Amino acid sequence: MHKIFKIFTLLLLFFSLSWSQNIDPSIVKIYTVSKTTNYMEPWNSSVQRSTGSGSIISGNRILTNAHVIGNETFIEVKKYGDTKRYQAEVLEVSHDADLALLVVKDKNFFKGTTPLTFGTLPKMQDKVTVYGYPMGGHTISISTGIVSRIEHRQYVHSGQSFLAVQVDAAINPGNSGGPVISDGKIIGVVMQGITQSQNIGYIVPVDIVEHFLKDVSDGRYDGFPKLGIMVDNIENPSLKEYYHLGKDEGGILVVDIVYNSILKDVLKKEDIITAIDGHKIESDGTVEFRPNQYTHFKYFIDMHQYGDSVSLDILRKGKKLKLHVTLPKNSTKENSVFAKLEYDKMPTYFMLGGYVFSPLTKNLIDASMRPILPLRYHSSKFPTKDKQELVVLLKVLASEHSRGDYDISLWLVDKVNGQSFKNFKEFYRIIKNSKDKYIVLEDEDGSKVVIDRVKALKVQNSILEKYSIKANKSDDL
Repeated sequence: MHKIFKIFTLLLLFFSLSWSQNIDPSIVKIYTVSKTTNYMEPWNSSVQRSTGSGSIISGNRILTNAHVIGNETFIEVKKYGDTKRYQAEVLEVSHDADLALLVVKDKNFFKGTTPLTFGTLPKMQDKVTVYGYPMGGHTISISTGIVSRIEHRQYVHSGQSFLAVQVDAAINPGNSGGPVISDGKIIGVVMQGITQSQNIGYIVPVDIVEHFLKDVSDGRYDGFPKLGIMVDNIENPSLKEYYHLGKDEGGILVVDIVYNSILKDVLKKEDIITAIDGHKIESDGTVEFRPNQYTHFKYFIDMHQYGDSVSLDILRKGKKLKLHVTLPKNSTKENSVFAKLEYDKMPTYFMLGGYVFSPLTKNLIDASMRPILPLRYHSSKFPTKDKQELVVLLKVLASEHSRGDYDISLWLVDKVNGQSFKNFKEFYRIIKNSKDKYIVLEDEDGSKVVIDRVKALKVQNSILEKYSIKANKSDDL
C-alpha cells in the first residue's frame, strides 16, 4: 500500500512538472511606457514606466490586464527563457473588465511556445497556480493557493462591478495580467489585491475573459450590456406588501430609467423585476448562479452579448408579465452617469483668457485634493437627453483682466449667455461663435462669472506663453 501511494505521489509530481514546463514558455513579461495625464492641468503629462505579466493564447495573441497597458506610448514583451524584448501593440482592450490583447509583429517571438487554453469557472477550495513577474526579482514567479470566494466585486481599474474570484495565492505588483492556472488551463487573469490584508487577491474569472474574447472576435469591442436603470432591493415587509409582492417573493424595484437605456421602451418606473432568463432574483438583489452560491443579479446580464435576447419576469402594479428584450447589436456610447472614467487619451479642455474649462469626468474628481461634494453628487446622477455632459470652470490663471476670480475652481457651469448646452463641445461652440462683448457663465443657483470676451482674447497668447501652455484647447476640439 505504501509503495502504491509513493508511485501515485511521484506521478502527481511528474504531471505537475510537465504542466509547469508546458506553461512557463507561454508566460510573458510586459514592459510599458505610458503617458500619465494631469486632469488638474489638462495640457500637461509625464512619462511613466511599469511592468506586468501576460500569457500567450490562440492566434498569436497575448492576454493581459487593461491597466497594464493603459495610456501606453510604447510596449515591449519578453517571454520566459528569452533575453530579447520584442515590440508589441494593443489589439483590443476592455477597460470595463480590465482585459487587453496584444500582438507582436515579429512572429519569431512565438517560436517554442504553446498557446494556453481556457478551463471553466473554478469551485470553492479549488487549487490554483499564479504565474507572472511580480516585484522582488526578474525571473518568473509561481505561487499557489485556493479559491476562497466567488462574487461580484468592484474592479479597481474601471470602478464597475463584475464577477470576481478571490484567491489566497501570493499576488504582488507586477503579477497583474498573468494567468491563473488550474488543471493546466487558464481559469482567470490576475487583477488586483488588497495591500492591507494577508493573501487576498482577485482575478478576472474565465467567464468574463471568454465574454471579452467572443465580443472582439468580429474586430469590434462592444462591451458588457448596461441596463441603464437604477434599482432598489425590496427586503422590507411593508414595502413588499405595498407593491403586492409575496413575503417569500424577491425582486428589484426600478427607481429610475436613463433616457438612452436599452430597456427604456420596455420597463416603467416602479416595475419589479423578479427574474432574468428564468433565474429568480432574491429580495437582496442577488441570484443563484450555482447551487447555494449567490451574486449580484446582473450576472445573468453580464453573460449576454449585445444582440442577444433576454427575458424578464416583472410585476407591474400587482400583475405578472414576461417581457422579451433584444439587446441592440451595437452598444450605446452615451454615458449612464455624468462622470465617466476616460482612458488612453489626453484630457479635453478649453481656455478663454486664462479661464480654463473642462468636462466633468471621474478622472478629474479623483485628481482633485478637495472633497468637492456638490460635484460628486451631480456626477452620479443620470444624464438626460438635453444634458449629457457637465462642464466645470476648472481654474482661473492669473492675469490683469481676471483679478478677483483667481480662487474660483471646479465651479459647475449650467448656462452660458443664458443658453443651456448638451455637452462640452456644444458649450465650446457657443463661446467660440459668440459675438457678444461679455461671456456670462451661470451656475444652477444663478451665481455668475462674467468674462470680457474682447479683453480675454487680447491677453490669450501672453497667458499661454507665461504659463508654458502650447494651445488654448485640446486636440480633440
